Amino acid sequence: MSLITPDFGLLFWMTLIFGIVFFLLAKFGFPMITGSVEKRSERINASIAKAREAEEKLHSLADSQEKMLKQAQLEQARILKETSEARDQMIAQAKEDAREEARKILEHARMEIAAEKESAMRDLRRQVSLLSVEVAEKIVRKNLKDSSEQMELIDKLVDEVAGMQDRS
Repeated sequence: MSLITPDFGLLFWMTLIFGIVFFLLAKFGFPMITGSVEKRSERINASIAKAREAEEKLHSLADSQEKMLKQAQLEQARILKETSEARDQMIAQAKEDAREEARKILEHARMEIAAEKESAMRDLRRQVSLLSVEVAEKIVRKNLKDSSEQMELIDKLVDEVAGMQDRS
């Protein structure tokens, strides 16, 4: 029996065994193999779909993050602007308050100066009047040596003072 030129019996048994093995494989082996391949293919397809979905979510999250970042920058700019305006307003208000306080202090100083001036003028008038009375007293004593002349002068002065009080 040579394998290069097989015999009819050998060919028959090889064909029969090949048919039985092929039948068993077709009946039991191929469905299991194709089922496993299909399950694996479905898992791979599901994994690819999930990966695409995750990639889309990642892109949407990146877009969302970019939008939030821009919004945060806009909010930061708005807050800085409001803060700057508030600072400027506070500075302007402080300047206005300082001007008002300076005006009040200046007005108070002017009033004090006027009061001091009036007080000094009264004091000066009082001193001048005292001096005038002393001078007048010396002159009157010299001129009015007689007590009747002195009484006439006193009456005249009392009448003048009374007239001045009536006018006021």
